Amino acid sequence: MRHYIGVDLGGTNIKAGVVDETGRILAEDSRKTKIPRPESEVCADIVETILCALSQAKLTLGDIEGVGVGCPGRMDSTRGVVVYSNNLIWREYPLCDMLRESLHRPVYLGNDANVAALGEVWAGSALGASSAVIVTLGTGVGAGIVIDSRILTGYNEAASEFGHTVIVHGGAPCTCGRRGCFESYASATGLVRMTREAMEQHPESLLWKLTDLAGVDGRIAFIAGRKGDKTAAEVVDRYIDYLACGLANIINAIQPEVISLGGGVAKEGDPLLIPLRERTYREVYSGLGEKYTRIELCTLGYKAGIIGAAMLALGNPR
Repeated sequence: MRHYIGVDLGGTNIKAGVVDETGRILAEDSRKTKIPRPESEVCADIVETILCALSQAKLTLGDIEGVGVGCPGRMDSTRGVVVYSNNLIWREYPLCDMLRESLHRPVYLGNDANVAALGEVWAGSALGASSAVIVTLGTGVGAGIVIDSRILTGYNEAASEFGHTVIVHGGAPCTCGRRGCFESYASATGLVRMTREAMEQHPESLLWKLTDLAGVDGRIAFIAGRKGDKTAAEVVDRYIDYLACGLANIINAIQPEVISLGGGVAKEGDPLLIPLRERTYREVYSGLGEKYTRIELCTLGYKAGIIGAAMLALGNPR
């Protein structure tokens, strides 16, 4: 059995796992990233996290075929360079070279959302799918496309930014500078904005009894809606409409076998998923037919990043 290291490098945590060729995590370790600080210190902690995970698995670096790293931001995987990561405050950092000096193993690099998508295809909700899009509904809307077990990155490694496709022309401003982006309406941030706007317009709403404007999160509208609050139910209804519009656009453009949803909003489960499927399929150009895109929930959680990073190394043999 061959073994690989998967590293999920984020602005808050460094996670590393020992993964076998089936996508099973044998051992893992983590520590805080502690940004801002020098890149060399972060690299030293990545190495230490890897060594601790190996020790737990009773393996050594000599037992490892390769190391994969998922990192937020824009990557140049050919050079192994983090071109820009606002979460890490890095520009043009040769991460793979730095890690190779300490580990003496092949090291491969990918964007964290793309890598997590690869993990879901390899061992999670899209297991065995020939093509899949993983959409994360968090602070923003992240996405990764995997076709035939390979990440679709585009020629400049900046593909799959579905969050910044426009679904409402001239609509709500987005952090990217455009207006009406899918992210502005389908992210948890967008849902919070819509909930606050509804609360301001409806002081009689149950939402006020559950929280104030400062305490609104991506769950509160679902909670109040289940308690029979009309205002909250209307917010949820509009949110699902926007999400369905964006997913139908993805299906119409790519026709993937599976779309899997992750992130905090997706934890609502069936109250989100059941109406979302119906509305999305209603908008798909080709209709359902004999073959149609399955819409599922991600199953791996944070482990998708570790497993997907390890699969970067598996898919790039020496």
